[in-house]
Amino acid sequence: MPNEVLRAEQLSKYFYEPGKFQVLHEVSLSVNEGEFLAIMGKSGCGKSTLLYLLSTLDTDYEGSLYIMGTRTTGLSETSLANFRNEHIGFVFQFHYLLPEFTALDNVMLPALKLARWDKKKIEQKALEKLRQMGMEEYAAKPSGKLSGGQQQRVAIARALINDPALVLADEPTGNLDSANTANVLAIFRQLAQQGNTIIVVTHDRDLAAGADRIIQLSDGRISPSSPDNSHSLTPLRS
Repeated sequence: MPNEVLRAEQLSKYFYEPGKFQVLHEVSLSVNEGEFLAIMGKSGCGKSTLLYLLSTLDTDYEGSLYIMGTRTTGLSETSLANFRNEHIGFVFQFHYLLPEFTALDNVMLPALKLARWDKKKIEQKALEKLRQMGMEEYAAKPSGKLSGGQQQRVAIARALINDPALVLADEPTGNLDSANTANVLAIFRQLAQQGNTIIVVTHDRDLAAGADRIIQLSDGRISPSSPDNSHSLTPLRS
């Protein structure tokens, strides 16, 4: 049996401005180790909101969330912050790199915060992640001097520095051209093959087509047309 990395049970989310509005309606899903899952849907359907709930960054919801066998729902902010840093990597549409820091320094930051290894080990791991992204030769270059595609690859390396079991990405190719989108897809495919679990929110059909499975959200609900609605997952290919 595959190892379950994430399970969401009956997640509901409300916004309260200008009035009470339900964004997500009892969304349930599970994701296993090594899966590459894409979440798609029209703008405003709730897919980014769902990703922020799955990431534990948003804790104002109804339902339950389990990651790596831990019920994260109800944990304190300090406990959640520590849990995220150890088990979850993030990639966003905008890279959020510190422009005056080198690529290497940016990648090292989450590991320095976690303090699982000494600085020499962290630097070695950061170089390894940059090498994995094809960015080792730019390690000493300020991130502000890199191209958009290069910055996104550094951001992915940073997300991987603590060897997270789960990598979450919100429109990671939204600002990239087709060539760099293909690079990011290849990276995610490789990571999944190595055992990382990848969940991506995207409008990009090319990126989603490379995933193992896809969730279609409509008005805050899993699309009823999904043939595998028990897991909220639609196989894209065998």
